[in-house]
Amino acid sequence: MRASVYFSKCLNYLIGDPKVTSLEHRIFNTISLINGSLNLFATLSVVYLGNAVIVFLANFISGTVLLGMYYLSRFKNFYQALYWPFNITILLYLSSLWFFNSGTLGGNHYYFIPALVIAIVMIQNQSLWFVYLIYIEASFGLLVLEYFHEDWLSGQETRMDRYIDLAVNFVFVQIFTSWIILILRKNLNIERKKSDDLLLSILPESIAEELKRTERVIPVRHESISILFTDMAGFTKLAETMSPEDLVESLDACFRKFDELVAKHKMEKIKTIGDAYMAAGGIPKSNSTHAIDAVLCGLEMQEFMGNLEDSKLMKNEHIWELRLGIHSGPAVAGVVGSQKFVYDIWGDSVNTASRLESSGIVGQVNISQSTYDLVTDFFDCSYRGKVSAKNKGDMDMYYVLGIKKDLRESSDSFIPNSVFWEKYGKLS
Repeated sequence: MRASVYFSKCLNYLIGDPKVTSLEHRIFNTISLINGSLNLFATLSVVYLGNAVIVFLANFISGTVLLGMYYLSRFKNFYQALYWPFNITILLYLSSLWFFNSGTLGGNHYYFIPALVIAIVMIQNQSLWFVYLIYIEASFGLLVLEYFHEDWLSGQETRMDRYIDLAVNFVFVQIFTSWIILILRKNLNIERKKSDDLLLSILPESIAEELKRTERVIPVRHESISILFTDMAGFTKLAETMSPEDLVESLDACFRKFDELVAKHKMEKIKTIGDAYMAAGGIPKSNSTHAIDAVLCGLEMQEFMGNLEDSKLMKNEHIWELRLGIHSGPAVAGVVGSQKFVYDIWGDSVNTASRLESSGIVGQVNISQSTYDLVTDFFDCSYRGKVSAKNKGDMDMYYVLGIKKDLRESSDSFIPNSVFWEKYGKLS
């Protein structure tokens, strides 16, 4: 495993970090590095061929130039300006070997095939047909010149030399072409992983797979889920006293921690709206522990905010206080629209959960009667009575005080979900 990680780090150093370097740029870096290195390596073999000095110079000069382009592209970021210099260098190199290494009787003409493939792979804003035309004209022009001026060619001294050169070039072109394919595959796999990771940061895995497979997501009705809403109390007034940069930085720090807690308790983040945060348990895959998951998550969110408040008080900084509400009930979940996909939930349960949050008190986990019925065996709760909620009338609400004493571990830390799942098996 360490060797694999070390290899990936070395590769990223040589051709560019996929996080900051485009696919086309990495391919250019890779091919210019390999081409330049191979041409310099080829200078070691020319002592066995006729016209050794000319072939040596062609390999040495082109290899040096290509490695120079690699350096400019990888470390000086001149990649955009190097497309045509790269291709012209390749064409001049192949053309020189054509005349000084037996023409079509040698094997150098085979290299025009992978050279064209490389040119197309690395193409930027150039016309595809123009690139085709340049390579076709170059190869066809060399054939015509050879036909009318065969005397211009310099061949191998013996028949055996010619066949050895032909065999080596033929095999080497196959190997070189396969390397190009492997390079493409490696880089395309990196790009695919980046796209998949980005999609999974937006959508649940099962929903992302369905969307990629069918290009749409069929809404699913869940009979029982738990919806968690949070809101920063007094956020509007705080926003007036803080710079936008500090405000967003502080909010981002809170929501990153919430993301961590939501993932820890196997819930699904739905969205943020301004300073409000919404998550749900029991979706997209239904489970019987969604209410416990949501309450545990809510308790840890309030604990985090409490610790944050103490830290800010010591530093005399702005205090963030959290209202949090949870409601359990039926809802429909899915993705609508064809752009900027968002996994969302709909139904009266969503509105009710929002009312639980707005009717709550900072620092507390406020839950509805339906959530209380699902978690009462595991948490100590305090009945608030009937509380008036906008557009909902009077609702029975409870504050969660903590995990029941007989379920706590020796320390006061939160019990892992697995303990609750085992005790909660009767509802599975």
